[in-house]
Amino acid sequence: MEQVTTAAELKYDDCGLIPCVVQQYDTSEVLMVAWMNEESVGLTLKTGTTWFWSRSRQELWNKGATSGNMQEVRELWADCDSDTLLVKVDSPGPACHTGNRTCFFKRVEGGVR
Repeated sequence: MEQVTTAAELKYDDCGLIPCVVQQYDTSEVLMVAWMNEESVGLTLKTGTTWFWSRSRQELWNKGATSGNMQEVRELWADCDSDTLLVKVDSPGPACHTGNRTCFFKRVEGGVR
């Protein structure tokens, strides 16, 4: 059953961050995982494009602002505990900084059945 929550009800970790899974809206392909803070969630909702918090650079970044591979937000979902986000996007270009379509292109081997 679908429920509605607000940005104010999201639960951030001790660093003020919440993990965000980014998925292509029409194929369900998982494109990337990034971190958001309260400000980037607000900017994502306001602008309709994805905004994240870079833990390494300690700054906000608008996905695709430099590369041109903008992600248009179609839906934003919170999990059952409101501590993880799923953003469904239209991402026409590569989502990964390596130029790959998705950040998940390395299969892990060694005992997994």
